[in-house]
Amino acid sequence: MAYNLLRGKKGIIFGALDEKSIAWKTAQRCKAEGAELVLTNAPIALRMGTINQLAEEVNAPVIPADVTVTADIENLFTQAQEHFGGKIDFVLHSIGMSINVRKGVHYTENNYDFTHKGMDISALSLHRILQVAMKQDAISEWGSVIALTYIAAQRVFPDYNDMADNKAMLESIARNFGYQYGVKKNVRINTISQSPTRTTAGSGVKGFDGFVDFAEKMSPLGNANADQCADYCVTLFSDLTRMVTMQNLFHDGGFSFTGVTQAIIDQMGK
Repeated sequence: MAYNLLRGKKGIIFGALDEKSIAWKTAQRCKAEGAELVLTNAPIALRMGTINQLAEEVNAPVIPADVTVTADIENLFTQAQEHFGGKIDFVLHSIGMSINVRKGVHYTENNYDFTHKGMDISALSLHRILQVAMKQDAISEWGSVIALTYIAAQRVFPDYNDMADNKAMLESIARNFGYQYGVKKNVRINTISQSPTRTTAGSGVKGFDGFVDFAEKMSPLGNANADQCADYCVTLFSDLTRMVTMQNLFHDGGFSFTGVTQAIIDQMGK
């Protein structure tokens, strides 16, 4: 069911790779709620994924941008504003990558060249995006920016590796830039700490199925899926949440505030 929550709004979605991705689901949901969209991803991701299929479905152009290159982001925001004929109302940052994870390098043995690259893509990219947007005055007053994160930023999940550090920095950038952009233009910036979700990227983490199963048993409502996360993004892009900013918002079925559940107790007692 659609409620026209984003009627007349215009947004950029970073990170849609395939139909499993939260960014993909969010683009579909935003379109259903009346938004106009621009889709973007790194050139290599565009070659690997099926984003053109999504672009046709939501009637959106695809503008390649490497988020580690400021010139690419400048071009993206310039072209997006030209396409929309005005400013942007919302942005989804759904970007994360760890070479250490992909190559199976243990956290205590991290290759720092890999670490720096992953942090640049996963966290500093948000700062770069917001810096460019502010310099271009590209986001409308009361606009909304969301970045996706995970509770490993606060708690230890051993095989999440340096992505935990990346997410901690991402959340810090959202808070600090949220203050600056809020004071200057009333733009709100939040992170959504999502349940472990079976996306193409998430599935690359060692022991990921164990993460998912454990979280399901530890969450009173169960895990939130990608479609439900897309719904939550829509509410934060809408005018109904104008006074929400600088928050790390847990969207995890209650996992983040549950000490233990009966299901876990029963399992451990077997």
